[in-house]
Amino acid sequence: MSEPEMNAAEAANDGAQGAAEKETMPSLEELLRQAELQAQEHHDAWLRAKAEAENARRRAADDVEKARKFALDKFSGDLLAVKDSLEAALATGGNASLSSLMSGVELTLKQLVSVFERHGVVEVNPLGAKFDPNAHQAIGMVDGEGEPNSVAQVLQKGYLLNDRVLRPALVMVTKPK
Repeated sequence: MSEPEMNAAEAANDGAQGAAEKETMPSLEELLRQAELQAQEHHDAWLRAKAEAENARRRAADDVEKARKFALDKFSGDLLAVKDSLEAALATGGNASLSSLMSGVELTLKQLVSVFERHGVVEVNPLGAKFDPNAHQAIGMVDGEGEPNSVAQVLQKGYLLNDRVLRPALVMVTKPK
């Protein structure tokens, strides 16, 4: 092949490649249409994610409301047995002897203590312990033996619920000398 023929062949080949590139290169309208489709897909995905987040938030709020509403369900059910025992004691009226009434009250108290233990309610009797304003409520001070600012007398026991003060103990504290 001569040089002019080769140049002509190369030009024809380049022309064919240019035409092929034009055919595979998308037009601006096609690019715009694809971009709009992608934008619509992203918008739809965003709307679904937003709806899912709102549903999750609503379910969580419902769960919290149910937990708050029924938190004492088991504890209350256990206390019903204690109430039944007290009602049975009152139903006997004057027919029961003092000793049988006392034993019934003792059994009822044991039931109540058992319910407290099952639910994490712990009795605190701080007699002789150092006064702690976080766990005790001082009513007054008394002269007494022992270390100053220690609990000399317990007027009302305190209670903890899962290591948190439910009710502070009412105490009398020894005076410093």
